[in-house]
Order: sequence, then C-alpha cells, then structure tokens
Amino acid sequence: MQEVRGSIPLGSTKKPEASTECESGLSHMKVLVTGGAGFIGSHIVEAGLARGHELLVLDNLSTGLRSNVPQGVDLLEVDLRDAKATLEAVHKFQPDAICHQAAQASVGLSMERPAQDAENNVVGSLNLLEAALASHVKTFVFASTGGAIYGEIPTGTRATSATLPAPESPYAVGKLAVENYLRLYERNQGLKTSILRYANVYGPRQGSGGEAGVVSVFLNRELNGQPLPIFAQVTRGDDGCVRDYVYVEDVVRANWFGVRGNAYSSAIEPRNGSWNEHAEIGGRGVRAIGASRETSV
Repeated sequence: MQEVRGSIPLGSTKKPEASTECESGLSHMKVLVTGGAGFIGSHIVEAGLARGHELLVLDNLSTGLRSNVPQGVDLLEVDLRDAKATLEAVHKFQPDAICHQAAQASVGLSMERPAQDAENNVVGSLNLLEAALASHVKTFVFASTGGAIYGEIPTGTRATSATLPAPESPYAVGKLAVENYLRLYERNQGLKTSILRYANVYGPRQGSGGEAGVVSVFLNRELNGQPLPIFAQVTRGDDGCVRDYVYVEDVVRANWFGVRGNAYSSAIEPRNGSWNEHAEIGGRGVRAIGASRETSV
C-alpha cells in the first residue's frame, strides 16, 4: 500500500502546490463524478474543470448541494440504487473514467440500519460498476475509508499500511466489500481500479455534522462560543483520541492521480503522515480564530 503525503498544516490558508508528477501529461478526458455535489466530490469536479476536462456529476442530493457544483458542469439527480437510471446516465455520457465518491457516510446510521447502508454503499457501487463495464469505462476510482476499515486500534499504537482491515461497523464492512469487488472486476474484467482509503479530510465546504468532520465541528463551536468536546479520553485531562487529518486538496490530487491510472492496482492512503489529538486540533482552531474556549469531556 502506498501513501500520498504533503498535506498543509492545520489552520494554514495556503493552497497546496500542484503535483507535477500526478497532473502532467493528462490529455482531455470525460470523467463522471458520483457525489460531485458533496464536500470532497465538488472539489474533485472543480479541479477537473480547471484542468480542461469534461465532467458530469451524479448525485441524489441527499446530502450534497447543487450550489457546490461549478457552473458549466451538468448535474444529474440520480440515485445509484436505481440500476436503470445509473446505466442510462453512464451510457449516455460515455466517460473515460469514473470517480466514485457517493456514499452513505454515517457509521452510526449503518449500525442502526445495516441493510440501508448496504443498499447505498454496496448495491449502489455494484450498479455503477456494471454500468462502467457496459460503457467500456477504462478507469474506476473508489473512495474507501482509512479509519473505519481498520477497526479499533489499541491505545498507544497507530494503524499503518501493513495493518490488516478489521471492520467493526456495517459501513466499514461495506467499504471493504466494494474494495474486494473492485479487485475482482480488475482481475476478471480488465477494469483499471484505484482504491483511496481516506483519513479525516478537512477543508472548505465541509459540513459540521459529519462524524469525520472534527475540524469543521470544532471551528463551528469556536465561532459560536461553545466548549470543545474531547472524546476517547483514558484519563480526565488527556488529549483524547488520535487521528490523521488530510487537507481536501491533497485528496483531490490523489483522485486525479488515480484517474490518470498511476494508482493502478493499489490501495492508496491519502494522509498527512502526522497524528493529532483532539485537544491539539481544538487548540489550533482557537489560535486560528483568536478566541479562547474551554474543552470538555
């Protein structure tokens, strides 16, 4: 498994520099982005438009926003669970590559409604894969998870590229299932696939309600004068759970790296490469805003 490094520090406003290795030599392509009205997907669409590619967004708008889709890019309101509508959309556009970001992204909801989670994340992905094969799509990039897929990591240790998946939620089970389906489609059907196991992504347009949106949650609470909750403390006063955070533009570059085909037959972890406790994230948010807030368990 490979790593993509080079994230900017938390709290920085500097845009990451373009990666020549990942982005040079890309000829004009037709790329379909599912979930392209969402947080990460809309940034991928923006980057593709800036590179001169032709893009189409498929999104059921259950969490995405039309306003996130750049002008000049068509949006089709399609639910991937609808196999016929998915097939028709892919067939009509005839993309060179598919960038699959759409998902039911709540671990908690997956625990409450595992069948609904599987319908969205597994069945929907299979419908998209079948449509890709029928339309002779060359490359398929899949947004997996770099946190939930490894399960609970023992205190004092870190997940690495050598850590075996040990999913403990229907959400993570579904993501791993799609990864394995992709490997089968690659081996048996010749579809080039790239798997991106995201760490905790942060950046512009991120909502403050997601389970992985610690940065946006903390900043929102800072701005509203609310205390910052610190989770997973072993003892009162410690810095809480440890996570890796990656800026959205780095994830965007990893996706276009996969679209180009450079991540062929790999599971890539776009990550910062450094680990941050919840209390440290909260402290950086305080300094960025210039406020002073208490933290709470």
